[in-house]
Amino acid sequence: MVLTRGINILTGLGLIGLTCFFQSFSYAQEVFRVSYGGYNETAAPMWVGIEKGFFKKYGIDASMIQVRNGALSVATLVAKEVEAVYPAQSTILSTVSGGVKLSCIASAINKIPRSLIVRKEIKGVEDLRGRSVGVQSIGGGFWLQTMIILDHLGVDPDKFDLKIRVIGDGQVIAQALMAGNIDVAAMTYGLSEASLKAGFRSLADAAELKAPYQGPSLCALKDVIANRADFFLRLTKGLAESSAFILENSNRSDVLKVLQKNLRLSKIDEAEASYKVLRLMTTLDLAPNPAAYKAVQRIVARLNPKINQVDLDQIIDARFVGKLESGGFLAELRRKAKQ
Repeated sequence: MVLTRGINILTGLGLIGLTCFFQSFSYAQEVFRVSYGGYNETAAPMWVGIEKGFFKKYGIDASMIQVRNGALSVATLVAKEVEAVYPAQSTILSTVSGGVKLSCIASAINKIPRSLIVRKEIKGVEDLRGRSVGVQSIGGGFWLQTMIILDHLGVDPDKFDLKIRVIGDGQVIAQALMAGNIDVAAMTYGLSEASLKAGFRSLADAAELKAPYQGPSLCALKDVIANRADFFLRLTKGLAESSAFILENSNRSDVLKVLQKNLRLSKIDEAEASYKVLRLMTTLDLAPNPAAYKAVQRIVARLNPKINQVDLDQIIDARFVGKLESGGFLAELRRKAKQ
């Protein structure tokens, strides 16, 4: 009887110990808030990482907080309302030129899935002279992608006397194009379909351009990254696994659900189009791309010459991705994703 009672006590203590262990494991999850301004598929590697548990796997309770634009997302970081930002490179450079010490560690996006849609009377590049171009904001991600496309086509906005007009988000820009309020817009494939059916033309498919490009990046204050190296390595692992998940064909239905939820897509054909875009632009080559940063620096410096003085080496922090490359972590994910 005494022996049985002792065994029961030990068993109870063991269960309590296991309970405490698992509770302490769950409590070990570190809260990590990321602000972002782009309401489109570029945020999907983060959404998937959150919803499919890849960040939690590495002890990170991540969440994405959408704000109006990239500049506001940086403001929330400086105010310590979030721990990181997910901005376009134009926003990154503008932020650093203003004195904020920011470092960027990884990006899962390396293509611009947009078409340069123009009015039907615009047959070629020379016909762009004097035309109005719709963007979401000056210096933001939408503007940057538009400028990269034009730059690759050899179009200098000043020399071509382009009129850059701030219209609104992608849907508002699409409506403005259809209404004749603007002549040119770099639109997502989904939004461009109605315009093409109405007789508008695609002057260029940005995904086919060979210009170096990198989409929104995971960035944080430089001193924070320096003091939490292990955390940011785990964060990079979560982003890598999320990107690999997107690229694996067998995960199509799960990724579609994440897109439908976060982009509020009610129609399955919209989700399918969004999924194709995401697959096209997602990569496991996560390291910050110096060539892409240099190209953006040259373009953004047209707005603010001070940006030419920014030392890109102080922004780019490739050591975390480098560790995953040298240790074979990314090679294994590429093998699984067959990328």
